[in-house]
Amino acid sequence: MAENKTNTQKRPAGNYMKAVSAIAWKDLSAELRSRELLSSMLVFSMLVILIFYFALELDVKARNGITAGALWVTFAFAGTLGLNRSMAVEKDRGCLDGLLLAPVDRSVIFFGKAISNLVFMLIVEAIVLPVYSVIYNVNLFNLGLIFVTLLGSIGYIAVGTLLAAMSVQTRTRDVLLPILLFPLVIPILVAAVKASSGFLLSLEMSEILPWLNILVVYDLIFIAVSFMVFDSVVEE
Repeated sequence: MAENKTNTQKRPAGNYMKAVSAIAWKDLSAELRSRELLSSMLVFSMLVILIFYFALELDVKARNGITAGALWVTFAFAGTLGLNRSMAVEKDRGCLDGLLLAPVDRSVIFFGKAISNLVFMLIVEAIVLPVYSVIYNVNLFNLGLIFVTLLGSIGYIAVGTLLAAMSVQTRTRDVLLPILLFPLVIPILVAAVKASSGFLLSLEMSEILPWLNILVVYDLIFIAVSFMVFDSVVEE
């Protein structure tokens, strides 16, 4: 009896994770074939880096001071482009309606899309960091910076995936998503810039920790909020 009860409790959780991984893998495999999303994000990121490079002719010390801000501007713009594109493809191909009709909890769609969006953003960041290091002659191989990048990306994608699902039904989705997204992610961008700058400038951990706490709390809150309201958002 106890064994049967345990198996019954485990099965729904297992099915939930299988559904999440199926949606995420669908996006990843489709991108592996087309390479449309990653290529556009990468080209956009490289252009932003080069614009900063030629627009801000700074000495080495000044460049070190703006590195964190320039990186997160690049990540934010590229991430927004990816979020918009990932949901627009689902809508234009009619896949979104199919996902909504699937006999699974709607939050499965959110987590599946969020995971695939996060993977795309992390791939772009993994390419941008060494390229930025070479162009600006700044050492970005810092474990603290990588940790902050991960935390910031999770929060950014959690909010962005929710708002992308909300705006994809509108005609002005390309304009509407940044308008809705950037005011909400200001706290995470500020905290990410401050924490990244702290690690790059080798500040004391006591000065960096408050910003890391903000990132962690922001991630947890918005993942929970997105989980609770995603069903209502896509229903509308």
